[in-house]
Amino acid sequence: MLRLFPMARPSLVLHALVAVALALPAGALAQRPAAPPSAGAPGQPPAPPGGRGMQIVATVNGDVITNADVTARGKLFAISTGFPIGGDGLDRLRPQITQQLIDERLRLQEAQRQHVVVRDTQIAEAIREIEQRNNLPPGALRARLAHDGVSLRTLVDQIRGQIGWSLVLRQQLGNSAVISEADIAEQARLLTQQVGRPEFHVAEIFIPVDNPARTADAQRFAETVIAQLRSGAPFAVVAAQFSQSQTALQGGDVGWVQANQLDPELAKIAAEMPVGAISAPVKVAGGFTIMQLRGRREIGREFGVALTIRQVFLPFATPLTAQGAATEAHRAVVERARQIGMSAKSCEDMDAAAKAANSPRPSDPGGEVNLASVNPPQFRQLLAQLPPGKASQPLVSGDGVAVVMVCSKEQKNVATLNKQAVQERLLSERAELASRQLLRDLRRRATIEMREGSGT
Repeated sequence: MLRLFPMARPSLVLHALVAVALALPAGALAQRPAAPPSAGAPGQPPAPPGGRGMQIVATVNGDVITNADVTARGKLFAISTGFPIGGDGLDRLRPQITQQLIDERLRLQEAQRQHVVVRDTQIAEAIREIEQRNNLPPGALRARLAHDGVSLRTLVDQIRGQIGWSLVLRQQLGNSAVISEADIAEQARLLTQQVGRPEFHVAEIFIPVDNPARTADAQRFAETVIAQLRSGAPFAVVAAQFSQSQTALQGGDVGWVQANQLDPELAKIAAEMPVGAISAPVKVAGGFTIMQLRGRREIGREFGVALTIRQVFLPFATPLTAQGAATEAHRAVVERARQIGMSAKSCEDMDAAAKAANSPRPSDPGGEVNLASVNPPQFRQLLAQLPPGKASQPLVSGDGVAVVMVCSKEQKNVATLNKQAVQERLLSERAELASRQLLRDLRRRATIEMREGSGT
């Protein structure tokens, strides 16, 4: 199903509270064949007290992490990426999963100390987003995970940790979370000086090394991740699950950066690797980075198709799912959208129709849109083929129906300064610095006890 506006306008990093949901690829859960329930899965007999499932692998300021916690998180990763659950596949991930759970406990403890509350509605929205992206009806995600012996609580805990840490960082940054007009002007000045130089669209998976004794473990884990990526595991999913950078909240997407904004070794690799390629693990300050090059361009010189667009969105009263049949109410909304598309002859007509329908989404998505940046690809193709002034057919999604119209279409230099992109990048850099510093302090002050056989 087509996802409609806003397009190519991700939320600010500190507001991206449903990263796991956004990172899971559409159909990933729906297309995977069901496996028999594992022992200890919901509806199955629990592991006996003192059994391997209840074995303690670590304590973090008194909070316990069990073998069952590590196994469940590994299975969640496997379900998301297609990583083999059997054999010794997950065993190779255990040290890094355990370290990730330790850091997650530290983040949650700090959120509790700062009286940060993650609302159930935020978590429910994230889960709803996952189900919609995978064309699953409400409640199907719980059953899907249960088939592979994973409680929904495993996913809830990960989402809660990401949301809570984002809110902690928001408080930590304080006024620094506000990107001023002076900050944007300075970035514009620097970009003007670099016109013609290369710029790279990169994504990252950052694997920290907080103890030199764990360098070999981190590198082995990074190589395991690389093998999965090169076998077809979605980069965004792996980043959301295992990257310890704040960009994990965006599926690892860093955005467009200049060479001097990258680690020198990463900048050298980015200049040489083809678009779409994934690097080997690169040793950087604080750990290893796996980089994906998503695009390359010259600063100030990007010629493409600029569009202005209007939309009329009509919501469904109840969601439409792939498994459920469309009701008369759903069909009535689609027919209403079709009539709007037939009668609208201009973008002014679209504005008037959206206002008359009391549409919950703005008719103007906000200025010019670079066609190349529109996602998903099906929507980009539709806009490329739609003549200006002609409304589209109704575009049906789970939550409603939209009709879109291209107002103008022009070949031009689209490499203009995007204030929102600048704000997001500056805020991401500040959040990343604050995150690493605060987590380093929490580790230093914490009482962490590793138990024998924990794998770390």
